[in-house]
Amino acid sequence: MLFFMLKQLVFGHKNPDTDAIVAAIAFSHLENQLGENTEPVALGKPNDETKFVLAHFKQQAPRVVTSVADEVKAVMLVDHNEAQQSVADRDKVQVTKVVDHHRIANFDTSKPLYYRAEPVGCTSTIITKLYHENQVEIPEKIAGLMLSAIISDTLLLKSPTTTDDDKKVVQELAEIAHIDANQYGVEELRAGTNVDDKSAADLIASDAKSFTMNGKSVRVAQINTVDVNDVFKRQAEFESAIKDSLTTNNYDLFFLMVTNILDSNTEALVLGTPTEPVETAFKQKLSAQQRLALPGVVSRKKQVVPPLTAAFDETK
Repeated sequence: MLFFMLKQLVFGHKNPDTDAIVAAIAFSHLENQLGENTEPVALGKPNDETKFVLAHFKQQAPRVVTSVADEVKAVMLVDHNEAQQSVADRDKVQVTKVVDHHRIANFDTSKPLYYRAEPVGCTSTIITKLYHENQVEIPEKIAGLMLSAIISDTLLLKSPTTTDDDKKVVQELAEIAHIDANQYGVEELRAGTNVDDKSAADLIASDAKSFTMNGKSVRVAQINTVDVNDVFKRQAEFESAIKDSLTTNNYDLFFLMVTNILDSNTEALVLGTPTEPVETAFKQKLSAQQRLALPGVVSRKKQVVPPLTAAFDETK
């Protein structure tokens, strides 16, 4: 019993989005209400959208860590499970709990653990259920934060990852937080779309995840905008930043999604090798500008990673 009363850190994935940071805050709060001693931390600084959310609800951002084994013996993971998306020294601590809504890959533990995974649009949807299951009241601020995370992950319930559970939870959390979800949601999403005052290197790193596909290291990044031309007018700059990232991080392929949140369409910029699985996955050839038009595609998790993984698996 003593071991589990020692402090544990709770965190989401690298290059954290709103759900990664909010889920850590919300799950840590829940665990502390249940008698655990936890602290939410982050594996990177909050992006503009998340800064908007934290400021709106007067919530301090979790401190950023790059290692955990020097602080604690055990951790809890939210919004991720894959090793390459987690803290570098995760193998040196015990993972006691995971709450996630992604695929399970490159994950193993030496001891049993609590693992909660559901195919919903957002980790915060699952955490809302956990509050109910444990009969813990959701505070107004936590409700607002989790509402924001679901709005972010589902693009205001427009993403194909959205489930009936997400819709139900959004309605509930909006009532607790006393917020008009639609009006607030548009403000939140717009807060994360300013690209003009950021470098290409920062933009391709702000919301990016690495995946191993048939032995190849594939980086999939996403930039949300209200006008894809705001990004592609700087294509040369983005190509240079991507090539530097490929070399520095030993990625084989870099897939940059530029998503218009207003019309739910994506244009992708693809650099590296091999490109054949990309063309197979999306049934079209890359343009001379190394781009793909992906109408109706907004979800990395559901609409990009699965077909890419399948296409790579078919590669001889």
